[in-house]
Amino acid sequence: MQYIHWESVLKITAAFVVALPVGWERERHERSAGLRTFPLVAVAACAFVLIGLRAFPGDIAAPSRMLQGLIGGIGFLGAGTIMKVQKHVHGTATAASLLTTAIIGMAIAMGLYDIAILLSVISLVTLRAFTAWKLIREDLPPSNPESR
Repeated sequence: MQYIHWESVLKITAAFVVALPVGWERERHERSAGLRTFPLVAVAACAFVLIGLRAFPGDIAAPSRMLQGLIGGIGFLGAGTIMKVQKHVHGTATAASLLTTAIIGMAIAMGLYDIAILLSVISLVTLRAFTAWKLIREDLPPSNPESR
């Protein structure tokens, strides 16, 4: 017998919607991961946790193992976005954003909508505010010319 578990459908849709602004922000600044990657990470994380919760209903340790495996996989994905070019390291904000987006999906799967929404807002504000601050700072003359 097949049926649609509407609560899961709604949670996966919510993970997509809540992660979309973060992906849009990264896409806007032409980062390596953007509008497609961030919602997919949130949706996959959400679905992964939902599958674990439904597949092992009597095992109280299963959700913990699922979360640990998911975070390990996201760490691997995030590591792939970090690049070192000469003395500069790029991609750390993208890696951190991918981790945060996965946690958004995990939170939604577990019904922790307040945490998911707060993480999305904090991510968006941090990425926007500090990108603007960084641009302003780069326009200022260096206080020590040898430091740049």
